[in-house]
Amino acid sequence: MTPQTDQTLVLGLGCDRGTALATLQEAVTQALQQLGASLNEVATLASIDLKADEPALLSLARQLDCPIHFYPAAALAAVPVPNPSTTVLRHTGTPSVSEAAALLAAGASGQPAAPTALRLEKHRWRGADGRNATVSIARRISHHPCPCNKEATHDDSIPRS
Repeated sequence: MTPQTDQTLVLGLGCDRGTALATLQEAVTQALQQLGASLNEVATLASIDLKADEPALLSLARQLDCPIHFYPAAALAAVPVPNPSTTVLRHTGTPSVSEAAALLAAGASGQPAAPTALRLEKHRWRGADGRNATVSIARRISHHPCPCNKEATHDDSIPRS
């Protein structure tokens, strides 16, 4: 019998509107490789609520069989991150999407995880479609099956086995 891998990683994701699924997949694959981690370790995905209808994000969550949590800009803006961006702030109302979303979803009791929970800072990828994606990876501080906080919205149509 093969031992089961602990699903303790949270992927914080950001992307341009209309990003292809292949671009997001490539960004995630590269980010996990940099960390020396595998898809089997991914517990959940997280992003900004502006992307709650982004087809590539929803498709990736279905493909990975992971829940995805979306946070409002104000909640993301309150999270201290190592790589804030004025460009991201101008477009979304928060200086961070991927790092802040990863830390919020990795937290417990409605509080973000400490910045030390961030295992991979913002990894940027520009796909063949010309669109940009960012991936940040945090380790959950709790093994609760839904590491989210009250401010998040969820796509409950994505099953979790």
